[in-house]
Amino acid sequence: MALPAQKQLKYWGIAAVVFAVVMWALGDVLLPFVLGAAIAYLIDPIADRLEDAGLSRTAATATITVAAVLLFVVMLLVVVPTLIYQMMDLARVLPEAFNNLREFAQQHAPSLFDEGSRAQQTIVSIAQTLQSKAIAVLEGVVGSAVSLVNVMVLFVIVPVVAVYLLLDWDRMVARIDELLPRDHAPTIRHLAGRIDKVLASFIRGMGTVCLILGTYYAVALMVVGLNFGLAVGFIAGLVTFIPYLGALIGGALAIGLALFQFWGDWWSIGMVAGVFVIGQVVEGNFLTPKLVGNSVGLHPVWLLLALSVFGALFGFVGMLIAVPVAAALGVIARFLVEQYLDSRLYQGKAHNDAD
Repeated sequence: MALPAQKQLKYWGIAAVVFAVVMWALGDVLLPFVLGAAIAYLIDPIADRLEDAGLSRTAATATITVAAVLLFVVMLLVVVPTLIYQMMDLARVLPEAFNNLREFAQQHAPSLFDEGSRAQQTIVSIAQTLQSKAIAVLEGVVGSAVSLVNVMVLFVIVPVVAVYLLLDWDRMVARIDELLPRDHAPTIRHLAGRIDKVLASFIRGMGTVCLILGTYYAVALMVVGLNFGLAVGFIAGLVTFIPYLGALIGGALAIGLALFQFWGDWWSIGMVAGVFVIGQVVEGNFLTPKLVGNSVGLHPVWLLLALSVFGALFGFVGMLIAVPVAAALGVIARFLVEQYLDSRLYQGKAHNDAD
């Protein structure tokens, strides 16, 4: 005999509360395991294709691991040092660029900087806020993420977790399917399939889009001659998963640096702007429709809300699980709406009488 709906809601509610408490209390400890699980999920289709080609699961996992190690070594030797140097130089140049912008504004709009004016007070307030936020972020980074022990733990544990989970991924999914409540197993499988489709389209698709656009921005900006092209391309590609935000942040940063570097050379400045215009055209008309599709169902506002809420509650780990949770909640919400539209509560007595 199935449990009453009230008891089922009670048990599922308790499970949700326990999950939230564990995430809040053990977020930093769980970070390597969440990252490892995310990596295993992302590359599981590659392992499945290698299995279809005739390899065993162990051989497929070993092949992917060797390829990933070789790629990591190449990136570590070729790209990472240059990226680090450019990021450090960028952090040093930005204050100078801001001062030049302030001097330019003082020359062309001196009334904005009159002592005691509302504009002056606003500018000072913004500068103080940015300074305090920057100091807080820097203290947090130095205190945790850049800690040598934490970094070494991530570099050691994350690959090990990813390899083990990738090796046992299909068996874990099968085992979880065996443990589903029999009465609700078909519905849970249906919802899980829809959630997986959304995640596969968004995470894998947008991950590929971010990689392609980040590489394009970095190479194109370096070809144009922008001093920090690799760093700007990395930043723009990293935040491309939020629609328009990558181009907005990357474009504003690149054009600002181009004005600082090429002032008076409007052709070079226009070429920098053109790089992002071309990138947006290619992304909107080719990359996103082809790799992500139009039925993802993750609205940018919903995604930003999930990132903000889970980031505030659970820190960096919360931001990592925000996208899967947002996708799951979106699928469940659409499923509940479908059930409501088919219910007597929505259709009413007149519809039932017509039947």
